[in-house]
Amino acid sequence: MTPTEPENVRRVACVGAGVIGGGWVAHFLARGYDVTAWDPAPDAELRLRRLVDAAWPALTQLGLADGASTDRLTVTATLEEAVTDAQFVQESAPEKLDLKRDLLARLDAATPPGVVIASSTSGYPMTDMQTDAEGAGRLVVGHPFNPPYLIPLVEVVGGERTSAEAVAWASRFYEVAGKSVITMDREVPGFIANRLQEALWREALHMVANGEATVKEIDDSITEGPGLRWAFMGPMLTFALAGGEGGMAHMLDHFGPSLKSPWTRLEAPELDKALYDSVVAGCDDAAAGRTIADLVAERDQGVIDVLRATGRLPGARKEAGK
Repeated sequence: MTPTEPENVRRVACVGAGVIGGGWVAHFLARGYDVTAWDPAPDAELRLRRLVDAAWPALTQLGLADGASTDRLTVTATLEEAVTDAQFVQESAPEKLDLKRDLLARLDAATPPGVVIASSTSGYPMTDMQTDAEGAGRLVVGHPFNPPYLIPLVEVVGGERTSAEAVAWASRFYEVAGKSVITMDREVPGFIANRLQEALWREALHMVANGEATVKEIDDSITEGPGLRWAFMGPMLTFALAGGEGGMAHMLDHFGPSLKSPWTRLEAPELDKALYDSVVAGCDDAAAGRTIADLVAERDQGVIDVLRATGRLPGARKEAGK
């Protein structure tokens, strides 16, 4: 069976409705799709609708597609019901390899032939997850960033048994659905952005563990420093500008020797109780009494402001199916 053209997709299934899966649900609803969702947790529907309601003001501010409505969400009692009429499936189960393998095999067995199934995994290669699926050729990674309803990036890559057609279809679908897509030509553990985030995260933990910086100082060093540049220009071009008119070549000639300096420690520190407690307490101090809901609203507004300031509001992209 030939899959529906990406531009003609109307019904999306989201399997797994936690923070990431729920964020996907909110995004697809805002782009005008009918969404069916399933999650095994007994209170899944209550939590999911609460998440969507919390995200809707930000999505409204970004600009909803014609016909977008939270009423187009249906939460089903079974996985099979969720995918029976789906034209695309987004899986967002917890990061447990055996669980992913089993769930993707179940989705493959229940989803109509030809429909592409994407996993939101943040680290597992699709090659490792598609082992038990008979129709592994249609399984791809569609790795989002939290929250999926605001952060545009999706990294798409297939596994050893994934067809090139499925990867191309998924990339095109995400573009139609208003996302910014990187289509990777090979599997890289952790993908691209997570690898870069992880390097910074490990160094931050080292500095906290060694008493070199507080949680707030680390966060301020990014939001008041390089993070302002990274909002519109990545680290490679940013470093190229450090070379002046000579560009990256001059930068490497001038600063290359500093790569031998002991500035970074990519090995993760031991996450013992002292470091654990320091990081948790530091975040509590940095929150300064704000609740998680307060911080989510502040984050969402901040992302919208940056997208607006840099001319990249998702509302400017094509509406679903248009």
